[in-house]
Amino acid sequence: MTRFQTTFSAPHPALVCFITAGDGDTAANLDALVAGGADVIELGMPFTDPMADGPAIQAANLRSLGAGTTTADVLRLATEFRARHPQVPLVLMGYANPMVRRGPEWFAEALAAAGVDGVICVDLAPEEDPDLGPALRAKGISPIRLATPTTDEKRLPTVLDGSSGFVYYVSVAGITGLQQAAIASIEDNVRRIKQHTDLPIAVGFGVRTPEQAAEIARVADGVVVGSALVELVGEHGAAAPAHLQALTAALAAAVHNAR
Repeated sequence: MTRFQTTFSAPHPALVCFITAGDGDTAANLDALVAGGADVIELGMPFTDPMADGPAIQAANLRSLGAGTTTADVLRLATEFRARHPQVPLVLMGYANPMVRRGPEWFAEALAAAGVDGVICVDLAPEEDPDLGPALRAKGISPIRLATPTTDEKRLPTVLDGSSGFVYYVSVAGITGLQQAAIASIEDNVRRIKQHTDLPIAVGFGVRTPEQAAEIARVADGVVVGSALVELVGEHGAAAPAHLQALTAALAAAVHNAR
């Protein structure tokens, strides 16, 4: 079984936690997420134009790039994370330019060597899968696709084709961190997507509190939290790990006990 299969076969929904690589002490922050109970880690690759992200993650990207973070740094952080946490699925999330500029085969080879399990490329449409997908799949790395409230029945099979690991359902039309969809809308769309795939469905965008996370966990296979965690890094700097672990523990308890 893959790490994703093992994680999503647990008798409870998964908590997926996101932070930006190079923003603060990333290694300590990642360890705090795992210690708090995160089931899957998403590590953001900093980019100059993070078009899908709201103010919190935009600011984290700028802090990271301002500190000089490179793709090599992200790969080093991933490699070291895998050595410390051999069982926790690790996803790199970001934008196409840093992923394909040296060629998809180079990127896939580097990710495989680092122990990365999956990739979310926000601005690579399913129709552009040949730009990255085959190289990832050849190395056993899951291309994780995004479905949204506007992904209709006609387009959904295209989105799902070639996807693996899990499906990331973006619950609102917009950018990260600023709003949350009504639970009825989330439940309806999760049910609709499940009619087309056996992949687990994790729901994100706008999830900030344990109460919100628990509500979503009752109808989805996973809950993604990003901006609320990234804000803690921006607010607390070197002291962020303790705050990250505390919030993650509250979120994990809510998600794991939601059913």
